Amino acid sequence: MADWTVYIVESDRGALYTGITTSVARRLAEHGGQGGRGARFFRFGQPRRLLYVESVADRGGALRREAQIKRLDRRAKLMLIAAHAAAAAPR
Repeated sequence: MADWTVYIVESDRGALYTGITTSVARRLAEHGGQGGRGARFFRFGQPRRLLYVESVADRGGALRREAQIKRLDRRAKLMLIAAHAAAAAPR
């Protein structure tokens, strides 16, 4: 069974996009125009940088977590990203 990942990407316009995948590198390449399978969100912009990555055991859990994050406002998403970065920083 594949591990799923919930991710947040910042676009070149500064907007935040949240999605799920089993391969973050592949999905970012698709969003960037390779393969024509990127999200509609990126039709008028490009992904700039990956801000957040969270591993989830299964697709259902990833979909639920994605929905939770998408319900957050921008300020709450930025706080989530900052907290995640602080927790991952070496001490």
